[in-house]
Amino acid sequence: MVNDVHCHFFSSSFLELLTRNMPGLPEPDRAAAVAARLGWADPGSAEALSGVWVNELDRHAVSRASLIASIPGDEDSVAEAVRLYPDRFVGFFMFNPLAPDASSRLERALSQQKMRCVCLFPAMHEYAVNLETVGKVFEAAASHGAAVFVHCGVLTVGVRAKLGLPSSFNLRSGDPLAVASVASAFPQVPVIIPHFGAGMFREALMAADQCGNIHLDTSSSNSWMKYYPGLTLDTVFRQALSVLGAQRILFGTDSSFFPRGWQKGIYVVQTAAMKTAGASEADRQLMLGGNFERLFPRESVRITDGVDR
Repeated sequence: MVNDVHCHFFSSSFLELLTRNMPGLPEPDRAAAVAARLGWADPGSAEALSGVWVNELDRHAVSRASLIASIPGDEDSVAEAVRLYPDRFVGFFMFNPLAPDASSRLERALSQQKMRCVCLFPAMHEYAVNLETVGKVFEAAASHGAAVFVHCGVLTVGVRAKLGLPSSFNLRSGDPLAVASVASAFPQVPVIIPHFGAGMFREALMAADQCGNIHLDTSSSNSWMKYYPGLTLDTVFRQALSVLGAQRILFGTDSSFFPRGWQKGIYVVQTAAMKTAGASEADRQLMLGGNFERLFPRESVRITDGVDR
């Protein structure tokens, strides 16, 4: 079984929200125009894009995937995908706890829209992870049986760069050690740090060693390794397995737009690295799919065991 914990749902609404301040784009076909400028396929409706994703997962024998609403305000798009294909998709959403409507948006996403993971980008939205408002996010996640994703380390947003949009991020805010301080107060909340900490690998390992609820995802090409001379991906897996064990490592690709689609090349490279690192077949099964199933059980399982997760 292969499940992907890190995919971006780049919907038409996402493109419209992202470019709302860009001049020279037509209305009402803004999303299609932006997609054409990027060389992407037009996402169309959320329903249509959901179908494209299902066909893509089927083509690569991927059982389930998380879909991230990748800009605040696009929760409806992912909620529609989850509604249509609840056994294939798990809803994640980017959330800014400093936004004026943060409290109501958080509650709506976790209850009505059935999102199951709150995605925090402290470097993008410029706040410290130890703020009281972030603690409120963890409280809400705990009460709804949801997870919290915290992007740490280096943050680059390819689509922003392609469109010439500014990307001024405060990288000091994305420190895994700060994540550990709040995660330790909510041990029942699964916490996911993507990209092995995205350049803060040592700190991510330290945080995870301190907090048993912190998980690392393996997504993207992990180009952050350039900051560690001589480091290889199999060494990254070996160290992560040594500190966290296979039970807290989640496979992901960081797939996003079409026609590129699901990034099989990342799967091939990462599975080879797992083997070189000495991961057993059982450990590989956990990383590639089993841990995802445990953290985000299918709706039928949630109903059967009576647990709201």
